Amino acid sequence: MLVRTLDEITDTDADIKTENWRSKRIILAKEGVGFSVHETTLYAGTVNDFWYANHIEAVFITSGEGEIEDLATGKVYELKPGTLYLLNDHDKHQVRPKTEIKCVCVFNPPVTGREVHDENGVYPLITEES
Repeated sequence: MLVRTLDEITDTDADIKTENWRSKRIILAKEGVGFSVHETTLYAGTVNDFWYANHIEAVFITSGEGEIEDLATGKVYELKPGTLYLLNDHDKHQVRPKTEIKCVCVFNPPVTGREVHDENGVYPLITEES
């Protein structure tokens, strides 16, 4: 059994900070469970373009409000507490928080914690053996 708190992750290598968001990686590929779990904070007023070409991501909003746009269709969805979105087709998307948003993100395959978004918003596929 693994029990981990956000306090244990805060300000460690598993706590990734950018101008637009912060991601605390709670479960990573090294745990060997087939997925990773992160708590992500998206800052109010930012525009975030993402495309997980190598991963499937599920995102559950726990606090805050904003919107997500499917960049292939132009369809915009409201984000608020209790909303889950699943990027099940490697969807290019844009997230626009109106207020600070906190969410829980699950990635498959799991991230290692060494990934960095490229110019297209894509995480490279890195395996724990890499």
